[in-house]
Amino acid sequence: MARLPRLSVPGYPHHVIQRGNNRQAIFLADADRQRMLEFLEDHARQHEVAVHAYVLMDNHFHLLLTPQTGDGLSRLMQAVGRRYVRYFNDSHGRSGTLWEGRYKSTLIEAESHLLACMAYIDLNPVRAGLVTMARDYPWSSHAHYAGLRVDRMVTPHPLYWELGNTPFAREAAYARLVQEGLSQQQQLALTESALRGWALGGPEFMAALQTKTERRLSKSHPGRPSSKASLV
Repeated sequence: MARLPRLSVPGYPHHVIQRGNNRQAIFLADADRQRMLEFLEDHARQHEVAVHAYVLMDNHFHLLLTPQTGDGLSRLMQAVGRRYVRYFNDSHGRSGTLWEGRYKSTLIEAESHLLACMAYIDLNPVRAGLVTMARDYPWSSHAHYAGLRVDRMVTPHPLYWELGNTPFAREAAYARLVQEGLSQQQQLALTESALRGWALGGPEFMAALQTKTERRLSKSHPGRPSSKASLV
């Protein structure tokens, strides 16, 4: 079966996952993570892609992005991927591939899933047992939204601004949202949609989105997410 083209439509948020080949580590030191953030910031600005949230784990990373052009997302990921592999191989005396094939991505309905996706990204280190609270992990955008530091790369989505009328109110509301966590169903939906490339949203959203792309948005036979999906 021919592989479907990747789904990307400008102006919509996209959840992106990139894994290391064979689940190998893609960050061996804090300097690697810092360099990745620098590359992301440079190329996001160059290709007109807003970065709403991110987390850098040991063997993969997640991004929540809104591209402003039809090819902005793919150009960003290609540029960052190539540049980081060169840096990583040179720094660690290795050669060859680093990534597990193409990056995975999907387009999500902002009103229904954007804040949940941000929380999902923030909670990755907690689910992995690296920290007990999202605010304790230094390599995610959570600290920006918690008011712990200013992250120049992060562009808050309008839905975040609606959480409160003051910075303190927004930070407190978002902290509560993350602390409450996600249901198993939400986690599975966010994981499977990104890994399989199907859009995530309600019927009206899907119908409107289908008018903007010829690419199929969902699998032929609708069903519940598999309970065997691996959470990332």
